[in-house]
Amino acid sequence: MTRLSLERHQVWVYLLAIGTGLVAGTAWPSAGPALEALLWPAIALLMLATFLQVPLLHVRDAWRDRRFASAMLLGNFVAVPLLAWLLVTVFQVNDVVRLGVLLVLLVPCTDWFITFTQLGKGDVPRAVALTPLNLLLQFLLLPVFLWLMADTGSMPSWEWTTLASATAVILVPLLVAAVAERRMERHPAGARLRETMAWGPVPLLALVLLAIAGAQVGAVRSALGWLVAVLPIFVLFLVAAVLLARAIGRWFGLPVEQGRTLAFSMGTRNSFVVLPLALALPPGWELAALVIVFQSLVELFGMVVCVWAIPRQIFKSQRGSP
Repeated sequence: MTRLSLERHQVWVYLLAIGTGLVAGTAWPSAGPALEALLWPAIALLMLATFLQVPLLHVRDAWRDRRFASAMLLGNFVAVPLLAWLLVTVFQVNDVVRLGVLLVLLVPCTDWFITFTQLGKGDVPRAVALTPLNLLLQFLLLPVFLWLMADTGSMPSWEWTTLASATAVILVPLLVAAVAERRMERHPAGARLRETMAWGPVPLLALVLLAIAGAQVGAVRSALGWLVAVLPIFVLFLVAAVLLARAIGRWFGLPVEQGRTLAFSMGTRNSFVVLPLALALPPGWELAALVIVFQSLVELFGMVVCVWAIPRQIFKSQRGSP
């Protein structure tokens, strides 16, 4: 099996992991604490494996094509946040679900969207070049977006110790990856190490999902009604994001391959980055993390359709073939 084929079929790996976790959590309820203890190291390793694939030290490269960079920034940090705000305003959901939806929809993806760009015949080099800029801006803008769009009066207060731990799970792997990138660029063996680590995100995310499902099996059962309720939000988001990308691509006069890349970037979200923040919420807010996990599954199934539809129907080549 190649890495690309593993990524192409990753949704089935995640479903198997969730099913295994639910069965294990139901059959052995006492395993919950052990699964929770496994969760945070697994998330840290997932972060590291993912960040190692991002050219963190090359943010300036994103500006080499200012037209494409401007279209990407407009799409991900203006159009998509407005779309997310509109969806949570139109659909009546409780405060916990609203926070989970906003957390996941406000951050553009920095990992598997590159795989889908490749599968959907987009411009992979430009996708890679824009990734560190997307990552930097989402860290800076997410608190601002939440302050503007979430119901701050009803939002819980993260305990500083828990929030610091959740933030460290994100920032420490990010710093390690940045240092490792510098060293890998200076040594030929670095490329081989990066290629080896590129196999990590899919199995590590599967392990994270297994641990969440097993540790939160009771919460999953009680959340089924709300997960069904947010399904239209996530489906509409994906459809609208792709159509907005088409409009923005035409407005900026982007080539077809760049338009496809823009669509995959706007349609995919960085669920694993905000997951630690949701898991750090106080008791009673577990549903927010489940909403984030559910969005990632809806997105992956949607990407199966998008990989076919975007190059063949929405962003056709000038010759009429993908």
